[in-house]
This record gives sequence, structure tokens and C-alpha cells, in this order.
Amino acid sequence: MSDLVQLSKFLSTLLRHRADQFGLVLDEHGFADTDQVWAQVQRRYGSRYQLADLLKVVAGDVTGKKRFEIQGRRIRALYGHSAVRDITYEPVIPSTLLYHGTTSAAIESIRRDGLKHQRRQYVHLAIHRDRAAQVAARHAGTPILLTVRAAEAHRAGIRFYQPETEHFLADDIPVEFIDFPPEGG
Repeated sequence: MSDLVQLSKFLSTLLRHRADQFGLVLDEHGFADTDQVWAQVQRRYGSRYQLADLLKVVAGDVTGKKRFEIQGRRIRALYGHSAVRDITYEPVIPSTLLYHGTTSAAIESIRRDGLKHQRRQYVHLAIHRDRAAQVAARHAGTPILLTVRAAEAHRAGIRFYQPETEHFLADDIPVEFIDFPPEGG
């Protein structure tokens, strides 16, 4: 694992899952004091990382996925929170179509119930098919790609959020706004 990937994973632990276990306080928007987060990085890794490394992680990975943001003297994870309070975003108008990669094990429940946020706060959607496939491939050998008619869902009252340029988040997506690949194909 590259050093920056390890740093990103530690930031996820701090800002998405276990802030309180590290003495961090997240505000109502999920932000923590950057100096306090940096102190936790130094406590864990000593001088292995420089502040420039933190800024590289915040800037995003090579695929364009941005997981964190800094505003002023505060830092937060953009999404993926499990053990912290809900993070809110301003609703936006989504792209016409968005994509969600899933597994064959999940497809029948999606056909029946639509896309549910499950243990996450939001449904995660990609603006590019290849990114949705890449994300789903982490959970299944051959991902199944779904197309979400996001503009139509938005007009029907589904809220969408865009914490970074490559992805949207949404409240649950009813099945009538999802285009499925042909069964068996």
C-alpha cells in the first residue's frame, strides 16, 4: 500500500468512523479542526508524513475521486460516514443520467425495492460508467451497471447532492428511475 493510500485510510478512520475515539469533535457539517487531525497523524506516524502529503490526499486520487475537503482551518470527509452524525449538503440539480455499479447478489433486491442507502447515509452515484464499474468491482468480480435517470428522479422530488465533481449522492432511488441491463445479460 502506498504511503498516501495509508494516510487516506487513516484520515477516513478519523473523519468517517471513529472521530470520538481520537478525541476529535466534528461540527454539524462533519468538519474537524485541521490542526487536531494533523496532530493525530503525527501521533500515529511521527515524521513519516509532511503537511504537503495531507494536502495531496485532500486534492484527490489519480482517478479523480476526492474524499476530503479543507475549508479554512477545518477538514472533513465528503461521504462514507458510518459512526458519525449525518453530514448534510445543499441539494443540487443532477446530471441527466448517473451510474451505480452493483453485484449479482444485490440485483434482485434492487429490482424489487430500488437503490437503498443501506448502512450509508446516501446512495452513491458516479457520473461515468467506468467509475461505477470500478467501485463495484471492489465488491464483485463482474459488476452490474445500472443507469439512474437522475434528472427525471429529481423532477419527481428525489434530492441529489454533489460533494465533489465525479460523484453524486442521493436519497434512496425508487426502482422506476433505474434502467437495468437485460436479465441474463
